[in-house]
Amino acid sequence: MTAPLMSLVWTDHITGRRGFLVVDRLVRGVASGGLRMRPGCTLEEVTGLARGMTMKEALHYDPESRYVPLGGAKGGIDCDPRDPGAYGLLVRYLRAMRPYIESFWTTGEDLGLTQDLVDRAAAEAGLVSSVQAVFPLLDDETAARGRLADAFAVEVDGIGLDELAGGCGVAESVLAALDRASVPYRGTRVAVQGLGTMGGATARFLARAGLRVVAVADVKGTIANPAGLDVEALLAARDAYGTVDRSVLRPGDRELPGDAWLSADAEVLVPAAVSYAIGTAEQERITARWIVEAANMPVLPEAEALLTARGVTVLPDVVVNSSTNAWWWWTLFGDIGPDADEAFAHIRRSMRALVDLMLTRAEADGTTPRAAAHALVTDRLPVIAERFGWYR
Repeated sequence: MTAPLMSLVWTDHITGRRGFLVVDRLVRGVASGGLRMRPGCTLEEVTGLARGMTMKEALHYDPESRYVPLGGAKGGIDCDPRDPGAYGLLVRYLRAMRPYIESFWTTGEDLGLTQDLVDRAAAEAGLVSSVQAVFPLLDDETAARGRLADAFAVEVDGIGLDELAGGCGVAESVLAALDRASVPYRGTRVAVQGLGTMGGATARFLARAGLRVVAVADVKGTIANPAGLDVEALLAARDAYGTVDRSVLRPGDRELPGDAWLSADAEVLVPAAVSYAIGTAEQERITARWIVEAANMPVLPEAEALLTARGVTVLPDVVVNSSTNAWWWWTLFGDIGPDADEAFAHIRRSMRALVDLMLTRAEADGTTPRAAAHALVTDRLPVIAERFGWYR
């Protein structure tokens, strides 16, 4: 595996905390990738995430679309987002990264941060937008920025469209896998780790499709009910960090330890929180048939090998959670308008096609879905480089 194009470590002069920026690849001089904030964030983690972004961009390449794939990048800050000094640290990081954001790194929310917070901090750091590096690639910048702003203003049942786009894609990945296996939606049980933006939206879409969400985990622990949880009530009772107010729990809902979601009696597990959640010890507790990676890098490679050996299918993050990023660009470049129904239809169509392509390739090659996704990326990157240039 080749080294990233650029790797940067920043140390805050006030707190001594570190931040990172890794640019894996540029396409037309620009790379895309969110900014996460979590205690223990490392350069190695951000490097892996940046490579994952290169893959996500390549997997959504369609020569007929207005959306032109970008390169992959990622930012990270080693800090608990609940820390009283976290916002000031975020502003200082963005101020230090301003030359890169202005010229070639487009970023946005990721683990531990919301887009509203990133936008507010970016403005305070003197930036026009966290995605301003892509503006020179747009045919009509004013119209494109207006379209994206309008899309961010759209709400569906009290939740922003931007918070639902990624979960819609994760849910469609689950449904596509169930359809290929001829497993009915109704009665299929799901456990979700993390009820933030991605996990919450995924739980909502799956519940509305007829699946039974039997367990959800947040920082306080796991909430479980084999008869099915009231997903809408739990979502309405979340705080800004995705933590559920336990006062809304019903008599049949049980509070269990934080890692109890791993061994939930469910066909589908959706890790939608932290990276590296499932190692070799954790995988031993899993009885699910599918693990669908809504989070970035939640299953460690050695754990995935053991899971695969015992018949558990892992649908990889580079496909499953890629619609958050793609939705931004489909909207900004003008493939879709600022409309929820249009966005969801486009996400579902694109994600189902991508999951089917990946699983068909895996069957043909006799490999895992992840290996098949990587093979698709290997096929597409040279095509993109041939069309737009190679920045290596």
